[in-house]
Amino acid sequence: MKPMNSYTKTYTVTEYGGFTRGIKSYDYQALPKKTFDALEAFILANNTDAVQLLSLSARHSVGKIITAKNYVGLIEMSDGTVIEILPKILGDGITKSDTKRIFLEMLKTLKDVTFKDLNVSNLQTDRLNLLEIFIKMFLDEVTILTKQGLKAAYTPVEANERYFKGKLLASQNIKNNLVDKGRFFVCYEDFNINRPENRLIKSTLRFLRNTTNDARNRQNATRLLTFFDGVEYSTNIDSDFSKCFLDRSMSHYSKALSWCRVLLKGNSFTAFAGNEVAIALLFPMEKLFESFVAAKFRRHIGSGVILRTQDVRYSLFDTPVRAFSLRPDIVLEFEGRIVIVDTKWKLLSDDAQNIGISQSDMYQMYAYGKKYKAKRIVLLYPYSDAVNNTNIKYVSNDHVEVDIEFVDLKNPDRSITQLLAKFKMPITV
Repeated sequence: MKPMNSYTKTYTVTEYGGFTRGIKSYDYQALPKKTFDALEAFILANNTDAVQLLSLSARHSVGKIITAKNYVGLIEMSDGTVIEILPKILGDGITKSDTKRIFLEMLKTLKDVTFKDLNVSNLQTDRLNLLEIFIKMFLDEVTILTKQGLKAAYTPVEANERYFKGKLLASQNIKNNLVDKGRFFVCYEDFNINRPENRLIKSTLRFLRNTTNDARNRQNATRLLTFFDGVEYSTNIDSDFSKCFLDRSMSHYSKALSWCRVLLKGNSFTAFAGNEVAIALLFPMEKLFESFVAAKFRRHIGSGVILRTQDVRYSLFDTPVRAFSLRPDIVLEFEGRIVIVDTKWKLLSDDAQNIGISQSDMYQMYAYGKKYKAKRIVLLYPYSDAVNNTNIKYVSNDHVEVDIEFVDLKNPDRSITQLLAKFKMPITV
């Protein structure tokens, strides 16, 4: 853990941007050599065939390069340096602050209680890096919790007391009080706020007070710690998490404890290895975009429309057993018509072959068309100003049609309602 008030720096790149090992370059940012080496060690410990967080390469002119892949979020190194990886979003006038807001709006749609109630409009995305934003969100949750009151519980206590209460522990009593007959080594239940949920929150507050470089966040963390004066710090985080019991009376703890799990254990979708990194909150953009688009469809479809996500009703082959299951991202059904939407987090470009649409994706869409007998099949991409013609349709002679559509992430609600209108489906605004 870095010392409180130590100077640290935030380095921000977008997907597919990168860093060099201390060498300034037009195409890449220069990381301090020590930080670069620590990040390289983290990559080597965590990159697998299934998870490609960042990539390592080399160029003669600049030496080693670390390049961001399509995982976005933040990495805080053990020395306090924060590396922020933002989605690559194209559009007129898109700023870094806009990109952070869009990313946070996407996080809200994940099936994770931690991010559900993000109030992005109140977050100072122009002033705070992602780590400080997450710290502020946790502190806001704990502030609400303290106003509602910390919960107490009966906890077992073993102590050498002057007065007899509870149950006498004979062996410990003989060991400790053979000479002093005026004490009793006993076990009893004490009603106090030193319960595992409060220990975890207090430990997270201390960790974040020492981690933050924002004066307001540090001040708030220090203030909130005073509410936990009767609570010990957690000595075994995993054990305390296993003892948490969120019944109806403890439901108001759920969001704060979700943040504790993320911030204390230092990871989001995956458990990362290595001592070089204090916190790694990284999210695959394919999953985020898919979740975000599905949430927007749910918000805007009208009555009578059935929406299914990750539908598994069909397989590519049916005999002798069902094999090679088909799993479209979104299936919309209305009045006997079926529309299939598959989301793809990729920036298309007129300069690329087939504007960047992969052949394997088109094979997949063709299979959907045949099996579902869908009225429309849509490949949905984020808007890219590198594509001039946004009215793209592929048609085969055996009546499979695939439309290429785009979501303007600066105004996704308008994009989705316009798309539903094309499908001739009822809309709620």
